[in-house]
Amino acid sequence: MPWTRDQMAERAAKELRDGFYVNLGIGIPTLVSNYIPNGMSVQLQSENGMLGFGPFPYEGDEDPDLINAGKQTVTELPTTSYFSSADSFAMIRGGHIDLALLGAMQVAENGDLANWMIPGKMVKGMGGAMDLVAGVKKVVVVMEHVAKDGPKLLHRCSLPLTGANVVDLVVTDLGVFTIDKHGKDGMALIELADGVTLDEVKSNTEATFRVALKNT
Repeated sequence: MPWTRDQMAERAAKELRDGFYVNLGIGIPTLVSNYIPNGMSVQLQSENGMLGFGPFPYEGDEDPDLINAGKQTVTELPTTSYFSSADSFAMIRGGHIDLALLGAMQVAENGDLANWMIPGKMVKGMGGAMDLVAGVKKVVVVMEHVAKDGPKLLHRCSLPLTGANVVDLVVTDLGVFTIDKHGKDGMALIELADGVTLDEVKSNTEATFRVALKNT
């Protein structure tokens, strides 16, 4: 059975490491803040100028002044600090963010990422994704495996790119893929969601990938 959005976020949280500075993109990645392992120190960074924020607040405890880049309310921690968006992007562009967890519309087998626009549709702007994929040390995409119009893991992206050869890992509702974006190993399936078969993944994927399941 495919993973739920929360299960995908929980799996993506396994990529966190103690002491990491992490940026969470809009969509499923924002749920990762609820699955940071106990005892692990991770500083969550938002493009709008907030560092060290906590998980989503309980209903009734929301503070409209505390929001992430996706305008969702978040919580403040003793470690939280605030600064301008210019300083925030200086952190990103300067290579000071260890990990970015982003959503996507398409990912190619060579690590190309398309997640900022669909031609012909209104967009508010490209946001910080292009800076993130160019400046952070590791990029993890968390997304549903298939869109209404077909697979999202492709040989090549058909939508405008956010970045070329930038994705290191993809977590979908069907499984987990690594991408050797700078080498010859390409894309590899390393985990299957509980109850999902290899045939199911193959039939819903247009990218070429090798099978490197941890239990095989």
